[in-house]
Amino acid sequence: MARLAPDSLLRRGDAAYEQARLDAVWNERKPDRYPDVIVLAENEQDVVAAVRLARSEGLAIGIRSGGHSWVGNGVRDGGMLLDLSRLQDINVDPQTRTAAVQPAVKGPALLEQLAPHSLFFPTGHAPTVGIGGFILGGGYGWNSRRLGPACLSIVAVDVVLADGTLVHATDATHPDLLWAARGSGPGFFGVVTRFHLALHPKPRRILRTAHSYPLDMLDEVLAWSHDTLEHLAPAVEFSAKVGFSPWLERQTVSVTATAFCETDENLLAPLEDAPFRDRAIRAVVAEETTMVELYDYADRMTPPGMRWALDGIWTDEPVEKVLDASRPLFDSIPDTTSHVLWMLWGGYPERPNACWSSQAKLYLSPNAGWTDPAEDLAHEEWAHGRLAELQHLSKGLQFSDNNLADRFDYGLSPANTARLERIRAVYDPEGLFRTYMAPRESTTAYAAAGHARTH
Repeated sequence: MARLAPDSLLRRGDAAYEQARLDAVWNERKPDRYPDVIVLAENEQDVVAAVRLARSEGLAIGIRSGGHSWVGNGVRDGGMLLDLSRLQDINVDPQTRTAAVQPAVKGPALLEQLAPHSLFFPTGHAPTVGIGGFILGGGYGWNSRRLGPACLSIVAVDVVLADGTLVHATDATHPDLLWAARGSGPGFFGVVTRFHLALHPKPRRILRTAHSYPLDMLDEVLAWSHDTLEHLAPAVEFSAKVGFSPWLERQTVSVTATAFCETDENLLAPLEDAPFRDRAIRAVVAEETTMVELYDYADRMTPPGMRWALDGIWTDEPVEKVLDASRPLFDSIPDTTSHVLWMLWGGYPERPNACWSSQAKLYLSPNAGWTDPAEDLAHEEWAHGRLAELQHLSKGLQFSDNNLADRFDYGLSPANTARLERIRAVYDPEGLFRTYMAPRESTTAYAAAGHARTH
């Protein structure tokens, strides 16, 4: 039986334990949860050994890949935190247009390996996002309007199961397991040590347009963007944002479109036909850009070293209804780096071999960013509380941005949720792997408890 190196196994009270616990979450706001054991895996054999250790000691397992979960989903009270952040191997096969990628690989590193072969993958928008949690949760990445959520490009996974065995799962060998890996997010019942991914042709060029408008134009700009999506090619990623702008010293409403072009055609031309175009206070028009620059833009929106709370809903409701119901949310955006994303994904065909199933035309997502721990509760209540008021509009949530413990919603269709639990009962009958967070683990509950202690 494989054994863990002494410096890979940390128990609560060990000198290196607390730093490892803090390092497991990218968000500056660390959850008040304390695993009994942390394992810093160096390779697949360590993962197998960790799962077998957890079984022998009766430890429920939480998993960290890149650590970008806003709520620190892998860091739970008691049990084991299995930290995969050192698993960063990438192997590209240009002949078959596939790549074998370990879970802690970040988007920039993967695209850098793919570029010499003129290949591409819809990686996460922030450069700090690890592929593991991102892709298991569906994975709305760069150019996903055309290529689909990243999970649909999984062709196989290497996964350590609850019995401690390492299997290579394909649609032929373990169809239920691979179905669950395509979109179940934190509810997946195994440890993926390697994703085998189908790759896509690299776009010939990337163009970006961004317009910023005064905040009092919010209704006009958002309604226009909602209607304009139908006139844009699937290769155009389109969104709006209300609130913080890293380029201007005031809150604005802005629209951004990124075109992943296969031809010389300017796919962004329709944006210049906006009836209010001459009122823009800042404009970038069909500017050629790179993935490095796109990652930099995303990084400026969610800078490191800050405390963050996010939430979101999918909705297909009429835009007028959404705007009317969202008024309290928009009117109360904190004057920090906080903002509301209005992401126009438009919908993508579901597939029977993937449990991913929560989507709509519009994804509405409040992002609260702040620095003062004393303000935790106020910002949590804005992000989750204001969105709870819009629950009647929701068709579900996106796993990557949601704190399920704070605001109940569906990350999968009811039918797929039921099927997932049936499959879990087969692969993990004793519940070794942690699943979705419960209300008692809510970050807002922790903030309320802290507020009560100091008042």
